[in-house]
Amino acid sequence: MIRREREYGKIQPGIKIGQLYLRLPFVHYRFEFPDYLQGLLMCTVCLAIIPVLTAKLGMSFEVALAIVILNGTLYLTHVMFGDPVVPGWVTPAIPLLIAYVEAFAPGVERMQALIAFELTFGVFTMLIGFSGLAKRIINLVPNAVQSAILLGAGIAAAMLVFKPGEGLKSFDSFPWTVIICVGLAFYLLFSEHFKRIRRKNKALRYLANLGMMPALFLAIFVGPLTGELAWPTYDGAFFTSPDFVDLFKNFTVMGAIPFPPAHMFISGLPMVISAYIVVFGDVIQSQALLEDAQKYRPDEDVDYNPNRSHIIFGGRNIIMSILGPDISMCGPLWAAMQVVVCERYKHGPAAMESVNGGAGSFRFGTWTGYFIAPIVESVRPILGVGLASTMLIQSYVSVRVGILKSRSFNDLGIAGVAGAIVATRGAAWGLGAAIALTLLVYLGSKKENVYMREEPVFPCNSPEKIAREIEEAQKEAQ
Repeated sequence: MIRREREYGKIQPGIKIGQLYLRLPFVHYRFEFPDYLQGLLMCTVCLAIIPVLTAKLGMSFEVALAIVILNGTLYLTHVMFGDPVVPGWVTPAIPLLIAYVEAFAPGVERMQALIAFELTFGVFTMLIGFSGLAKRIINLVPNAVQSAILLGAGIAAAMLVFKPGEGLKSFDSFPWTVIICVGLAFYLLFSEHFKRIRRKNKALRYLANLGMMPALFLAIFVGPLTGELAWPTYDGAFFTSPDFVDLFKNFTVMGAIPFPPAHMFISGLPMVISAYIVVFGDVIQSQALLEDAQKYRPDEDVDYNPNRSHIIFGGRNIIMSILGPDISMCGPLWAAMQVVVCERYKHGPAAMESVNGGAGSFRFGTWTGYFIAPIVESVRPILGVGLASTMLIQSYVSVRVGILKSRSFNDLGIAGVAGAIVATRGAAWGLGAAIALTLLVYLGSKKENVYMREEPVFPCNSPEKIAREIEEAQKEAQ
């Protein structure tokens, strides 16, 4: 089939299906091999959720790998149906969801709770997408409540790594590997010194674009050299062996797990709201990144529709709740890699014909990587380090963004107390505390004091500076 060419200044060719646009590689966009190859390497970050699935849900490595593959297959649906982004996890909400499902007994009950949450979350976001009410709904949430959820998620992420005797025991099991590799990740992602020197060196800029990958690569060697981890082992196989049979038989409603009772859907609603507050920031960030990239590429009209995005990632969550319930959830954006794709896209059509091609080819690369045994076996010993790195980086970013979401000192005080409750007692208690404190503190105040959107909590130069800080912090999120 002959590939369809785009007219100058128009949207990328595709087949319109309601709010969706069907686009296939080699037919509706050029396949970008540089992004595909980077995806092969970065699939290791997606695999880092496996220790959570094995520890919290009692799955084998092979079953957890099957869930990663299912989620990875659904990543392809974003570009395929017209959403020009690199999708990912709902990372800030992962520690909150872990705390929520741990309140249920291991086994059938815990799986039912996860299924009920993910199914509700998917239906909720799809309905918002079809109705077009996304911005209106998030504007109903006071600043203090948004700030509390993000602060709580940041604290919970750090606790997941460091809390003695609990969490994932990541730090207790391999402290030196975590210290060295997470230290490198923080330096590459957040250091002002590295930001200065990378501007002058092309190799360092490329290193920065790899996000966490250099730190994970270092962990493969640091772990064994410190005696905390084993060296990778290889059995000679080229393809992995995900266990879909065991997954469907013992961990889904198609097998041994009964459909969740009504009370689980009700008890999961605070967690659904908390996850949505987090995920809506990703939708806004997707739009901001693509609008910025559009300034450099008048040859393409980048068609990003938040409602379309809601429909797609909502549908992904519904499908995963049935076929492979996943604690990482199905989010609309992998911020770090979207930045990488957009930066290369800015270099012109010769570098990347369409942003759809860059995002789609990258996710085809990660999908391929899940099946290649030498890649998976190389990183299998360091998946716990990868998860610790992801959680600590997310903790840093969530706290930064959470504080900047506050627009008054009252907001910040409410967020601090309610955020601590979110981290220690879960989303239901934390969300309830945030709402109650907001009502008590702002009782008798004007509505504009509760919903201030412009004034920062700190006496910075201008609201625009705060907005830039928030955008920069969110770009660094994983």
